[in-house]
Amino acid sequence: MTQPRLYGELAEWFHVLTEPTHYEEEARIFMDAIDQSSRRHVRTVLELGSGGGNNASHMKKHYEMTLTDLSPQMLEQSRTLNPECEHLEGDMRTLRLGRRFDAVFVHDAVAYLLSEDDLEATMRTAYEHLEPGGVALFVPDDTLEQFDPRASAGGNDLGDRALRYLEWPRPPIGTTVDITFVYVLREGDSERIEVDYHTVGVFARATWVSLLERTGFDPKVLPYRHSEFRREDHHELFVGVRR
Repeated sequence: MTQPRLYGELAEWFHVLTEPTHYEEEARIFMDAIDQSSRRHVRTVLELGSGGGNNASHMKKHYEMTLTDLSPQMLEQSRTLNPECEHLEGDMRTLRLGRRFDAVFVHDAVAYLLSEDDLEATMRTAYEHLEPGGVALFVPDDTLEQFDPRASAGGNDLGDRALRYLEWPRPPIGTTVDITFVYVLREGDSERIEVDYHTVGVFARATWVSLLERTGFDPKVLPYRHSEFRREDHHELFVGVRR
């Protein structure tokens, strides 16, 4: 799994790119999906690929969160937001902590899984860390059916720092998509431009469901509606309940 510059040498800019306060609505959506799908009371949550901890900064008010990520730089960014949460470095495909949780949460870091084998391995990690009746929630950016190759742009200001970005994906080749990011970084009076390359996986809806079943989950697909989505967008959440 190749690490984009954003999660390594540029990680200190992550919370300018994605301001944590903007995640409150989606965190509530995810918590509702977890609570309503679980067959047990949810108190402990393991997040795989927790990144900079934006969702956790809201979810920790309701759950005891354990945060894991492949990037030590991103874990360090998360610790600035979530010092009270447990942080552990690990690969979501192979992580084994030897304990179980009421729920496992995998946000958009799941997009960096490029093969069905990697996706199934991550589902297996989630399954192995769940109590019976516990729920795993997966939130891919896209499925193959609804992938949109249009470019997008955005950014934020944070103190004396500001970032603007252009995100420009190529059409899918098989189940992978190459995306070019251009960041304009301002700090005080200085400005620089950085280019970053991300390769992500996009899988068909049926693939998600069949892999959840093969792993041992009872699968469920939920609509994912957010106030910032366009009317024509059709995003989905993939839920697996451990039998």
